[in-house]
Amino acid sequence: MERNTILAVVLSTVVLIVFYVLQGMFFSPASPAAPAGTQYEPPPVTAAAPGIFEEARELPPPVGTQLEEITQTAAEPSFSEEGLNIGPQVLEYVTIETELLIVTLTNAGGNMVSWKLKEHFDNQNNVDMIFSGTSQAQAFSIAFGGLDAQPVSSLFYVDRISEHSVEFYRDFTIPGDASAGTFRLIKRYDFKPSDYMFELTVTLDGGFSVPQFNFAGNAYTLAFGPQIGPRFEKLDNRYDYRQYFVFANGKRRNVKVSDGPIDTRPAWAAISGKYFAFIAIPYLAQYSLDFSERAEPGIPSASRLSIIRPAINASRVSDTYRFYMGPKSQEALVIYNTGRNEFGLRDTHLVEAASTRGILAPLERLLKWLLLFFNKIAPNYGISIILLTLFIKIVFFPLTKKGSEATLRMQALAPKIKEIQDKHKGNPQKLQAEMGNFYKQEGYNPISGCLPMLLQIPIFIAMYNLFNNHFDLRGAMFIPGWIPDLSVPESIVDFPEGFSLPLLGWTALRGLPFIYVGSQLIYGKVTQTPGQQSNSQMKMMLYVMPIAFFFILYNVPSGLLIYWIFSNVLTLVQQVIINKYTKAKREQTVVVQQPVIAPPRKKKKSR
Repeated sequence: MERNTILAVVLSTVVLIVFYVLQGMFFSPASPAAPAGTQYEPPPVTAAAPGIFEEARELPPPVGTQLEEITQTAAEPSFSEEGLNIGPQVLEYVTIETELLIVTLTNAGGNMVSWKLKEHFDNQNNVDMIFSGTSQAQAFSIAFGGLDAQPVSSLFYVDRISEHSVEFYRDFTIPGDASAGTFRLIKRYDFKPSDYMFELTVTLDGGFSVPQFNFAGNAYTLAFGPQIGPRFEKLDNRYDYRQYFVFANGKRRNVKVSDGPIDTRPAWAAISGKYFAFIAIPYLAQYSLDFSERAEPGIPSASRLSIIRPAINASRVSDTYRFYMGPKSQEALVIYNTGRNEFGLRDTHLVEAASTRGILAPLERLLKWLLLFFNKIAPNYGISIILLTLFIKIVFFPLTKKGSEATLRMQALAPKIKEIQDKHKGNPQKLQAEMGNFYKQEGYNPISGCLPMLLQIPIFIAMYNLFNNHFDLRGAMFIPGWIPDLSVPESIVDFPEGFSLPLLGWTALRGLPFIYVGSQLIYGKVTQTPGQQSNSQMKMMLYVMPIAFFFILYNVPSGLLIYWIFSNVLTLVQQVIINKYTKAKREQTVVVQQPVIAPPRKKKKSR
């Protein structure tokens, strides 16, 4: 019996030795190295929110964690003079790459410092959805408390769980209370191979020592900021802008930063730019939101979204968030309604972040569909715009022809109209009544000549919104070296950086506005009627309006000016054809048949 016991002990010892050797050889996770060429400056290693919490020293791991194994792969823990563990002292970066993204995280606070889109570019570089000014960005930071609490910047332990998952954790204690216990903060990031969305799980685990988490009435604040890409010099609605949305009760609502905290628990909240968006989906029973916008060193206007988690009356809580950071296009967002995404989400209505609002929204969507259709025929958006313009002119040609005929009819009626005006020039009421009766007798509608022009106004507005916001036009080239991006103004000569023309504020000499004003002047000259040529006010309008629009449209997207210029050219062609037709019709000789005098009948001779 004793011999069997000794043999069992020996065998058990051998098995344990073999187990730990194999574990060290094959199963010990490697510490992720910082990406080559990284330029990130390490943030200061300081405790956040002094007086509220501090890093715990020599804490036993909460149940279910693997502190012993992880500390081997993280930075080697150091000890104070008292021999107490104060955590990792080496700054680490973790890079996760998917089919769509290159994400960089740091163990300083367990935060995200970069989110680069592999398929979208900004001046030959990948668009980075997270950037700061002169300091390193710290997105998805945690602050114990409310909006006034300082984010945690202490170094965390790192556990690279899988190719697309990583976990950061650190233990903390609450000072100032002899009975205060210790708790662990865990931040876990889970990414998907082909999705612009990821999942963040925030866990507070106090074991049996912390019965609740209450820091000045809140548990923690999770903040995203300071900005979404791409970089910009100023927000002027031409190059980029920021809008803030929440979605609640089946409706999207615009909010302002001045509205303060929002405690209605919307289904999601978004920071929207011109072409890209950040959307947060908190899976929490209780929370409030706060949007903020302020200048920071290196950024003229930094946008942030904070999610405030109220105090938690429990020793352990695990909160789940999902965040989308990518293109603000219906094609990219509609998959979260249909379930064709890697999270299996349905009916989230995230596509509302990219939807167009207003009475012209249906017209804008129709024009967008037509533009995409023509782009399939000619895969150049500049040519597609020309084809769309041609299509619109063909559709409206009957109406344009009718308007031109109405103008011709007006010229024919002009003498009679002037006669009525001279007769009743001292009696406006009588003049209006007589003019109404005259138009009724002649079967003429004076608005018919203006109708084609009136219909062009909503089309122009819808086209402006389309060219200014349509995601596919971003970076769409028309003419290399001159019009490389149809979504922004083109330029022939760029002025030196920091210089702009006084009063005008121009930063470049552009060619399309000059071509536009020339086409508009020729268009007005050709379409001018004889009555307008003798009218000094109309002659002034012929020259003043195009010049005024020249300054108004100087900095509009080049795609819009291409549409308007080509529209003028096609209208000129149409007008020449119509003028020839009406001239031939007007020159037709109306033969007035005179009464024929019959010769006198010969009298019959009487017999």
